[in-house]
Amino acid sequence: MAKRKIIEIDRNLCDGCGLCTTACDEGALELDDEGKAVLVRDIHCDGMGMCLEVCPTGALEIVERESQDYEAVATREHTSKTRGEAAAVRVHDAPRTTGSDGAAGAARPAAPSELAQWPVQLHLVSPHAPYFKGADLLVAADCTAFARGSFHADLLKGRKLVVACPKLDDTTGYAEKLADIIRFNDLQSLTVAIMTVPCCGGLLRLVQQAVAISAVDIDIHAVVIGPGGEMAE
Repeated sequence: MAKRKIIEIDRNLCDGCGLCTTACDEGALELDDEGKAVLVRDIHCDGMGMCLEVCPTGALEIVERESQDYEAVATREHTSKTRGEAAAVRVHDAPRTTGSDGAAGAARPAAPSELAQWPVQLHLVSPHAPYFKGADLLVAADCTAFARGSFHADLLKGRKLVVACPKLDDTTGYAEKLADIIRFNDLQSLTVAIMTVPCCGGLLRLVQQAVAISAVDIDIHAVVIGPGGEMAE
């Protein structure tokens, strides 16, 4: 086993409200016989902490400890068994688009790109890049552009972009770099696009942390995209 980020529960603070068990789409949390939240199995917790946002007592925190790795396949099966196949599909499966005969649809003309700068990965961009000056900034989770076919037209047009994955990236320094982008560039607007899957909540929290660090009064407009491309604001 190796060290990784995973949820930890303070039983003394847990009041048994159960909100965390519904917030965790992975089904990693449940209430035990004493009415306290417990981690079902390490392999079902991805360590991204969506449950933290709903806990009213602060009983939950993300810690780094030795643990089994998160297992996506086993977690999908667990979600299907405990919450039903519809819940498993919503969180873990992305639907495929096919023609009426079941075959893949014919190729369509390429939509125009709205990308206005390069690079876009948060590790690579400079907070002092001139294209950020006075920009409308979009901070997008990597998967959003793949899930929503009209991502360029709906979200990217007219905005500068940084992309990141809170689950797979080494996010050390991300909040501080985002804070510098906000602090030095007099941004006109700040939009965050994330997926409905639990891990993406980490990106929104990083941006919220960055705004707090920057001490700049700017609103965060959050857009949430489902695996099928549906968008909610």
